[in-house]
Amino acid sequence: MSRRRAAEKRKILPDPKYRDFVVAKFINSLMRDGKKSIAENILYKSFGVIEKKLKRNPVEVFREAVDNVKPALEVRSRRVGGATYQVPMDVRPVRAQALSIRWLLDMMRKRSERTMEERMAAELVEASENRGAAIKKREDTHRMAEANRAYAHFRW
Repeated sequence: MSRRRAAEKRKILPDPKYRDFVVAKFINSLMRDGKKSIAENILYKSFGVIEKKLKRNPVEVFREAVDNVKPALEVRSRRVGGATYQVPMDVRPVRAQALSIRWLLDMMRKRSERTMEERMAAELVEASENRGAAIKKREDTHRMAEANRAYAHFRW
């Protein structure tokens, strides 16, 4: 981490179809090797699958899924007198959103459905209903933070 100054935040443009910043951030995280149009197509097709399946606005389902996966607590390593402790800490909103998106994408990629659109749609629907692998990841993180509550006084 640089000691000079904080890195300046880049402004991202909202996605072209829904004019949503979170959707744009998700597309950017989904993108591999700079192939943004492919990432957009995958997301928009999965939104079509969600709309057919649930008969609801897919952006609302997406937002719900991202909000449900956001962690409130996480553990961070802290060295104190030669020992390393896992110290539970609150998660800043920007980091919570980034973790949520990352976990959703990781779990989508591990799924066994045939196409990425189907995987994404299934994972987003499950996350919006508070179940699925990404929700389990959030609960594991919370459980670990809860288990290490005794080291909370090492917060800095």
